[in-house]
Amino acid sequence: MPKRVHLTFDNGPHPVVTPYVLDVLQRYDLHATFFVLGKHLDTPEGFALAEQIRDAGHQLGNHSYSHEIPLGEDTRPNAVDAELQRTQTLLDKIWTGPRYFRPFGGGGHLGPHLLSTQSVSWLVEHQFTCVLWNSVPGDWKDPDGWLEKALLDIEQQDETVIVLHDILPDAMRQLDTFLQTLLHGGCLFTTEFPTSITPILKGRRQLSLPNFVNLS
Repeated sequence: MPKRVHLTFDNGPHPVVTPYVLDVLQRYDLHATFFVLGKHLDTPEGFALAEQIRDAGHQLGNHSYSHEIPLGEDTRPNAVDAELQRTQTLLDKIWTGPRYFRPFGGGGHLGPHLLSTQSVSWLVEHQFTCVLWNSVPGDWKDPDGWLEKALLDIEQQDETVIVLHDILPDAMRQLDTFLQTLLHGGCLFTTEFPTSITPILKGRRQLSLPNFVNLS
């Protein structure tokens, strides 16, 4: 069985890097999911870039508005409105596909800091799929070395949901080589997320969800 890979890009859109990433993906006829920040969508340029992402056949997802505090650690009473609803109001103007949300992990860490009980209720009510990850090769820390780490993660797993960032010009110069390597290795690229990394699936709570919610 070929290795299955889902490409995801977080924290954009970026006026220089996102168009470059889109060009590389188009070169290989591959599709990805872009988890965008509301603060970038909330500009004419960023909004137009999100439309380009959609028009190129990629998926869009909500990655919060500010990307400053994990929801499980955000004590503001209006955190859901400020981070989730505010971003989704912008996305709803251009994206009518599945509702995806990726929480801010603070360096790619998994744990109960990702979600609050209030955010879970909102995600369930609005029929979201919460998308986590199982590969964070650290492209923001090592713009060259992330490629080797990503390839190792993919080698060790049947299905890999990899987190990259379309805001890093130096790191994304490795994207072409990365994709070529995977294609030559027979990997299958997919836009269907494995249930193993979706603790909320189309508004339904999954068994793994308590591992990612701050109940205090």
